[in-house]
Amino acid sequence: MKKHNFYAGPSILSEYTIKNTAEAIINFAGTGLSILEVSHRSKEFQAVIDEATALVKELLEIPEGFSVLWLGGGASMQFCMIPYNFLSGKASYLDTGTWASNAIKEARTFGEVEVVASSKDANYTYIPRGWKVAEGSQYFHYTTNNTIYGTEIRRDPEVDVPLIADMSSDIFSRKIDWSKYIAVYAGAQKNLAPAGVTLVIVRDDALGHVGDRAIPTMLDYRTHIKKGSMFNTPPVLPIFSALQTLRYYKSLGGIPELERRDLAKAKALYDAIDSSRLFQGTVTDPADRSIMNVCFVMRPEYKELEAEFVSFCAERGIVGIKGHRSVGGFRASLYNALPMESVQALIEAMKDFEYKH
Repeated sequence: MKKHNFYAGPSILSEYTIKNTAEAIINFAGTGLSILEVSHRSKEFQAVIDEATALVKELLEIPEGFSVLWLGGGASMQFCMIPYNFLSGKASYLDTGTWASNAIKEARTFGEVEVVASSKDANYTYIPRGWKVAEGSQYFHYTTNNTIYGTEIRRDPEVDVPLIADMSSDIFSRKIDWSKYIAVYAGAQKNLAPAGVTLVIVRDDALGHVGDRAIPTMLDYRTHIKKGSMFNTPPVLPIFSALQTLRYYKSLGGIPELERRDLAKAKALYDAIDSSRLFQGTVTDPADRSIMNVCFVMRPEYKELEAEFVSFCAERGIVGIKGHRSVGGFRASLYNALPMESVQALIEAMKDFEYKH
């Protein structure tokens, strides 16, 4: 039975990525060695990381003056690396969910953090509006997409300080105005590769301005820029898989085509939810709805049917739709590799389940 993979992460990868990675595990680049055992100093792997870096720059239209890094530690490591490298005074943060909250906690270790707004009071079911960046802030940090709660900011904020963004779950789904940013980071396990590598993009001239602070070698972005992400052994397999995904994205037509597909998938599913007598969305303002993570629940009078619906979907090969344990309900993750076919399968299951009840 075909599986329709809606897991939030690690998540679905394209068949192209999986096939080519599987082949490289047996024989990488004709070396007779597995990608699992090849030296990261070999010319064959250097070609991988060089091409992957070039494709990131091409697809995201990154201008000169920015460095692309491939680091370990997950996006959560960036919660401390960002302020370590950029914060010596005050920064402004927007609190829109669990990951934003965690980033705020880490940043307070390094300087003054002003939380300009929060939607915690409503269990993060909306994106705050009407806030202002605190005077004297060195940067404004925000999380573009909130995987647990299903909200998303799809436009670069208009502020008068440099932007830093955690784009772990929606990178490669829209264009970015790089003139506004000094850093963007993204864990790979949503829209790029298996877990184990984090994509970090930093503006070179924004580094080195935190006074006489001593930054540990591994936590200093300049270390990794100087060594081309090879200061220590990088996550070889995830970087190879990322290259396959980037090649696939380019073959489809790049960011414009990916965004078109993502918007179409999200619209189809939200339309089905909004027209249902059984299901309802959890985000209070449709303008705040994520196109990556669609969160919904049973209407109150049908809440006892939630577990049955998960089982009903599993019988049809639909997996990963159970909501995060902290919020319950359902979550359908519509990452770039997910085909419209899978969205239609979920919609049909919703209709059939509603007819049944």
